[in-house]
This record gives sequence, C-alpha cells and structure tokens, in this order.
Amino acid sequence: MAQPAATSGWLRGKVKAVLSGDTLVIMGNTKAEIPPEKTVVLAHLAAPRLARRGGQDDPFAWDSREYLRKLCIGKDVVFRTEYTIPNFSREFCSVFVGSTNVGKEVVSHGWAKVKEAKGETTPEHAELLNLGEQAKTQGVGVWNTGAAEASIRNLPPSAVGDPSNLDAMSLLASNKGKPMEAIVEQVRDGSSLRVYLLPEFQFVQVFVAGIQAPSMGRRTTQEPALPIEVPSDEPNGDSSTESRGPLTSAQRITASSSFTEVSPDAFGREAKHFTEIRVLNRDVRIVLEGVDKFSNLIGSVYYSDGETAKDLAMELIENGYAKYVEWSASMMEEEARRKLKAAELHAKKTKLRLWTNYVPPATNSKAISDNFTGKVVEVVSGDCIIVADDALPFGSPAAERRVNLSSIRCPKLGNPRREEKPAPYAREAREFLRTRLIGRQVQVSMEYSRKVPVAEGSAAPAGSADSRVMGFGSVFLLSEGKGSEDVNSATATPPAAATQQPGLNIAELIIARGFGTVIRHRDFEERSNHYENLLAAETRATSGRKGIHSAKDPPSMHVTDLLAGSAKKAKDFLPFLQRNRRMTAVVEYVLSGHRFKLFVPKETCSIAFSLSGVRCPGRDEPYSNDAISLMRRKIMQRDVEIEVETVDRTGTFIGSLWESKTNVGAILLEAGLAKLQTGFGADRIADAHLLAQAEQSAKRQKLKIWENYVEGEEVTNGSTPEKKQKEEFKAVVTEVLDGGKFYVQAVADQKVSAIQQQLASLNIKEAPVIGAFNPKKGDIVLAQFTADNSWNRAMVVSGPRGTVQSSKDKFEVFYIDYGNQETVTYNQLRPADPSVSSAPGLAQLCQLAYLKVPSLDEDYGQEAAVHLSESTLAEPKEFKAVIEERDTSGGKVKGQGTGNVLLVTLIDEKADTSINAIMLKAGVARLEKRRRWEPKDKQLVLDELEKYQAEARTHRYGMWEYGDIQSDDEESPLPSAKKTAGKR
Repeated sequence: MAQPAATSGWLRGKVKAVLSGDTLVIMGNTKAEIPPEKTVVLAHLAAPRLARRGGQDDPFAWDSREYLRKLCIGKDVVFRTEYTIPNFSREFCSVFVGSTNVGKEVVSHGWAKVKEAKGETTPEHAELLNLGEQAKTQGVGVWNTGAAEASIRNLPPSAVGDPSNLDAMSLLASNKGKPMEAIVEQVRDGSSLRVYLLPEFQFVQVFVAGIQAPSMGRRTTQEPALPIEVPSDEPNGDSSTESRGPLTSAQRITASSSFTEVSPDAFGREAKHFTEIRVLNRDVRIVLEGVDKFSNLIGSVYYSDGETAKDLAMELIENGYAKYVEWSASMMEEEARRKLKAAELHAKKTKLRLWTNYVPPATNSKAISDNFTGKVVEVVSGDCIIVADDALPFGSPAAERRVNLSSIRCPKLGNPRREEKPAPYAREAREFLRTRLIGRQVQVSMEYSRKVPVAEGSAAPAGSADSRVMGFGSVFLLSEGKGSEDVNSATATPPAAATQQPGLNIAELIIARGFGTVIRHRDFEERSNHYENLLAAETRATSGRKGIHSAKDPPSMHVTDLLAGSAKKAKDFLPFLQRNRRMTAVVEYVLSGHRFKLFVPKETCSIAFSLSGVRCPGRDEPYSNDAISLMRRKIMQRDVEIEVETVDRTGTFIGSLWESKTNVGAILLEAGLAKLQTGFGADRIADAHLLAQAEQSAKRQKLKIWENYVEGEEVTNGSTPEKKQKEEFKAVVTEVLDGGKFYVQAVADQKVSAIQQQLASLNIKEAPVIGAFNPKKGDIVLAQFTADNSWNRAMVVSGPRGTVQSSKDKFEVFYIDYGNQETVTYNQLRPADPSVSSAPGLAQLCQLAYLKVPSLDEDYGQEAAVHLSESTLAEPKEFKAVIEERDTSGGKVKGQGTGNVLLVTLIDEKADTSINAIMLKAGVARLEKRRRWEPKDKQLVLDELEKYQAEARTHRYGMWEYGDIQSDDEESPLPSAKKTAGKR
C-alpha cells in the first residue's frame, strides 16, 4: 500500500538513464567523482513494459521509452517523492524539467496510463486522470489501438552471451569504416558497452577500440565445499553422490549462495561512471574496426557534446580512465593510434588517475629550452644544419651552432673515407635544404638534447670516452622565398597550430617531400613540439608516394672526388674545366680562407680549388679563423662561378671565384684577411685591378693582418715584419727506398738512445710455444734483424692466415725505428713489452724537395737509388734537413708507416752542398716544373738548383745523355718500397 513520503522537500539532480517510459535514474548534483543516484518512477503512471532478453515488448513500449528519453536524458531536473511502497526500492516522484511537469507531458501525449486511485485522490492525481482521459479520447500514444501491433519491435536473437546469434565478420565486412547508428543500453565498464544497432535492434556488445578501462570486478559462484547429504533409501544409509537424489529449491539456493567476489580495479567505478554520463541511453555512432577471435565487435564510439562529436576512447585516455592497448589499436588507422598514444603519454606525464603512481622509464633525452635567430651557414645533411647565432660575435668559435632537426631522420650521406656510399635520397635531401636555407635567416627553437654513442656521430668530446651530446630543435624559415611554394602543398597545419609557428617548419617541409621519416619515440622520450604536424606530413608523403616512399628506383649520381684521387687524375680533368671560361659550382667546404672544396655539376666532380694570387694566413697564424668564418658566411654551400687557370702539383685547381658577381678574393682582401701575390704576373689574374684596390683599402685602414703595416715594409700575416725561418733538424739517414724517398732519425731525439738502451738490456728468451704467441697484422713485436742478429722493434706487415702452424712460418715486418723491411721466420719474433711498444716509431719518411726522381722501374731509377745510397749511407754522417714543405696526404706504402712526408733539402755541411744538388749534378734527377707564381724564397732556391741541372745537361750526365728530356707535367706516382740498403 502506498505511503506518503517522509519529506515534501524538492531535490535537484540530472537524469543519467531512462529505463522505461515511466522510470528514470537521477544522480545528485554534487562535486563527488561518483555522485549518489536513485531510481524513480513517475508518480501514478504505468508505461508499457519493454521486453527482457528473449521476450517481447508490450505495445508502444519502445515508443514510450523513447519519448521520455529524448525529453529527459542528460537534463537537469527537480523532483519530489510523492509516495513509496513497502519493500520496493524505487520512489514514486513528481519530476520537472525546467517548468515542464514530466508526468503530465507523458500522459497528455498518451505514452503512459494513469493508475486508479486507491484512497483519497490528490489534486495532482486528479489532473493526471483528466489528461489521461483526453489522450484516450484523442487516440494518441498507447490509445492508438490501430497501430498497436506495428509498434511491437521485431527483436532478433541477442548476441550478448551467445555469439552464435551474430555473424560478426559479415557485419564488419558490410560496415567497415561506416558510422552505424546505435543506442547504448548498458555500460559494463568504461570501455565495454551493450548497444542496440539501429534500425534492426540487434543487441550486441562492443569493446571500444584501442583502449582498456579498469575492470569492474566479478562474482564467481563456487560448488559447496562438502556435498549436501540427502537421505538415502539404502539400508546402510549410504549417502554417496551416486545415490544422491535431485536438490530441492532450498538446497539450490543454499548452494548458489556460495560465491567469490572480486573487487573492481582502481578507478574502475569512476571510469564506468565517466562513460555512463556520456553515452548511457544516448544516441551514438559506432565505427567498426575489427572482430577479435571470440567474435566480439571492436569499434570506435562517437557521441555528441553540443555541436561537436567526441571520441569516447580519446576522452577516457585523456582523463586517465583507460590505457592504450595495442591488440585492438592495431585494427585502427595510424592517425587514430598516434593520437591515442600521444594522449596516454600526456596523462602519464601529468600522473592523472590511473597513472598516479606511474614511474617513467629512464631515457637518454633531456628537455631544453633555448631560442635564437641566425643565418644558416651550412647544411650538413637532410636533418642537420649549422646556424650562425646573431647574438654572438662574428668569428667566435661558439657562434656557429649545430642543430639537429627534432624527431626526424633522413638518409645518411655515408663517409667517403670509409668508402661508404650515400643512401638513396641522401644527396637529394641535403640539396633540397641547401637551395632553400643557405644564407637565409631562421629562428631556432631548441627542444631536447640526447646522448648518443660515438659510433653514431663524430668523435666524442674531451672527457667523454664513449658518448656525446647532440642538440635537437625545430627550425623555422622567417621570410618567404624558395620554400614558400611548398607551404600549401607540404604544410597542412590547422589554423590554430599554424599561428604558433613563427614561419615555415623546415622539418615538416622535408618530411612532406619524402626525404625523411618521423622517429617513433618511446613513451617518455622528448620530441618535437610540432610532432603531430610531422606525422601528418609523413602520412601525406606516404599516400602520395613521394621520395623514399616511392616505388620507383631512387635517382643515382656518380661523383668523381678528385680530392681523394692522385694529382695525375686531377690534371686529366683540367681541359674539361678550362674549355668554358666560366662555369657554375657549389662550395661544399671551406678548407681555408682561400682554399675550398667545390662540386662542379657539369662535370659531376668534386675538386680542391684555390684563389689565384690571394693568400690567407695559415691555420696556426693570426686571423686564420677569421678568414675561414668570413668565407663560411659568404660562400659556404652557395652557387658560385669559377674560372680555372691551371692545376698545381698537389692536384689543387687555381683560378678565380665569384659569388653573386662579386670576386671573393676582393672580399678577403678588403677585409684585411688576405694578401695579394702577383710575383708570377698580375696579367693572369681576373679582376687584378679590383684586387689591388681592395688590398690598398685594407692597408690604409690597417685592418687585421695590416694592423702593424708601415708603408714600404713587408708584413707577414700581421704578426711580425721579420722573415719566417724554415724548420730544420740534424738527421741520420737510416734507409733509402728509391732515388727520392728515404727514412731518417733525428739526432737530437732523446728517445733514440733511450729505446736502444732499453732494447739492449732486454733478456731475449727462447722462442715461445706455438699457439701462445700469435702475431697479427699491425702488431708491434720484437724482430731479429738478419744482417746483424740484433733485436729491434717492428710492425707486422703480413703473415700466415689463421694461427701459427710452424716455427718456420714467414712474417714480413717493418722496423719502425729505421724504416727498412724484411721477411723473418716465427723463431725470429718475440712479443714486445708494452713499455717498449708504446712509444711511436723513430723513423721519419722524407723526400728530396723540388726534385723529380725516376721511380725504380723507370729509366735511371736504379741509378738514382744507388747514387742516393752512396751519398747518404756509404759512411755514417749527419745531415742538416731543412723542411721546405709537409705532405699531409699520408697513406701506407707496403706497410712502411703512415703520416706526414717531409719534403727536405738535405745538406752535407762538411762538403758545403746539398744532396738535392748532388742528385741534379749527377743527372739522376731533374727539377720539378717551374711556376711563376711560386713564393720568392722558393724561386731563389730553384734558381740556385737550376745551375746544377744546367751543368748536368751541358755535360750530358745521366738522363741528359741523349740531350734534353721531353717536358712532363705529371707528377711521379708514389714509388714501390724496395729494400736497397740494410739497416744501419
């Protein structure tokens, strides 16, 4: 029997769910994460009942529920309990949405009947009865008897709990990617819904794709611990299970009441409530993504929030109510997966709800914040540039900052020194950036740094043996130019995001052209602040099959690197570079203020190029770095024009160079960073008068190297007016390789006697057991010299493959303190103690300066070698070696060491002559070709040596026996190392 409510107060709340045409679930308006809620029935009304699973609706039951749902769901309401019924959990209430009485609205539209009064009729009840009579008279709603049968839904078998009632694969195939209308009937947990698919009313369960919310727990029934005994008819009273009769209803209840309850996971209730208040009893759109192995539907769920549609998975992830799961996310598109992962990462970083106690994994990246503007002076590769910081003074070592583009990776250019070829599109990526960035003003936003092993980059800095720190940032082109045509096609950034960027994002541009890929960072690795835009650009490049994403063969280019080749090869190219007066080139590297590495597109070759008549300070001289910095800013990686005059003996091409029609030599001279050298004649130098004017201007202003300039006085690099003395040392020749090359020991080197004493004090033991000592190529060992049986330090040049098999196995060794080489047996080798082997070799490879000496396999080559041996090795003597030049090209000659070759004048002070002159006088060598632009001091030396060559030519000595030798511009190749004299 109905009883009046204990209170007549009105309450406020929000409708969370509509269970039927007369029943609502209302939750309180509190700040609690899960507010209290109660189920209420509209007072005095009875709506048609909806079908339970496997049943059938009452006529108009669905229409009745739909009317109430659309009227109330999600709305703020005011309600009051009118009466209650004993032992019934629900309250019977009057409910208002705004000023609208919900009960009266339902009755007047005929979607519920009014119950007859059992006792005194209240005015509200009487009014409802009156409205019900009017609806009945009008034949609306449930009173429309003609439409009763048609209003009953034709429900297909439910797929919930019985997957066999649904062909999930067929449903997926016919609706993949298409939005399906549905109404959510139940929320099992935050990421699992039971819905009606419209218009067929197929009742299915859908798991939200890409995420998993915490479990709501479960209740598991258990069998009784002991069997329930049932009286037996057997005389002995046996109560075994075989003789047990059927359980009574009471016994079944007792048995089923034994269960285990698993509590919800942390935030399980909160996640479920979060989902309920957004989608329960709401119209949603479901996009099926896939089906799991149990025929469960996996889909993305979208619901309306005002005028916008929201993704339920994204909302749960962003608010920390769910985790990203790969197994179902793999069914989604890449863009959707990427957004979910990014949202989860943000939730982890803010330690939101599920992630409250989350401890991030260790990472080698560190966030930084450093913004600056500057000019791009070099494009190292498609993902690395060097920018000159505007805030730092010109020429400062720290002014040029290396910036690696955040979150992208381009193909590697390789290393020619290690014979590594560029990866496909590596050159195209660098060229693409070069044409758009070099010399342009950019803004750089440094975002993170990362420690990388030395193997990934260049040598580690001091103090860091195995790693170095690289800085990563975003680079923006400030002004429109060559890159502007790519903005619309390559950068589809949303307007809101575009306003945050000061210009064109270079990383986004190169990714959109297909010249690189976006790095898939680990969760807590720092990344570009514009990572989403980079991924979107990569998606467009992939779909457009651009660059590295193309199925076509990558472009190929063979570039001849004349810097790595011989001087002869460079001379072979001279006619091709001279046939056009001017030709275009690209400055690849600034080797010094006046010497550059150029790429000549027309001939597809890289060359060393030196400015004609212009000389900057050397590497160790004042203002050398200033000259290099100026050239890097002015011409590094710029398109230039060159005019080649000739090539020198080292393979460097000499000529003039223009950038934007400006002679680069004039720029250096005007800045006081170079001197004009016209000793060989100014008539051969292009723009000679302009160069002279530029130098005079710098002299007048006393700039840089001219700061101490006094009219009429010669100044060397602005440091001192005194002539620079050549380096010289006392030496003993220890080995002759051919007529021009030989090894010496420095007499003043204290290490010579120290090592000799140390070797003499060694107690050389018996030959080691085979297998215990296994010399390899490059090892420093002790070897017994055959000529005098002395033990000396030696480097193993070659030996038997694998392990030593016999004491007679042969090894070729190079004596690092003397320069000679021989073959010895295993018995003549001993391991060297580290105290002996650690010191560098004492033999220094030298070459007679200014001479061209025939190699051993050429005419007079053997005679030249014998003559040099007789002049230097016949009797022990000391020579004064004057270093004229250093050949820094290095390289091995059959194991005979590496490093610089000293080009020397070898003077016999007792005879008051030089070995260079003796070789010329004997006719076994000739002077290298004279060049008019050589320095004056060298010209004087060559003039003096010319006299000895003239004497040999006059008397027909040696190679002049049959008259003048035909002129030869080519340098002799590096001779073979043949032993011509024993160790001394």
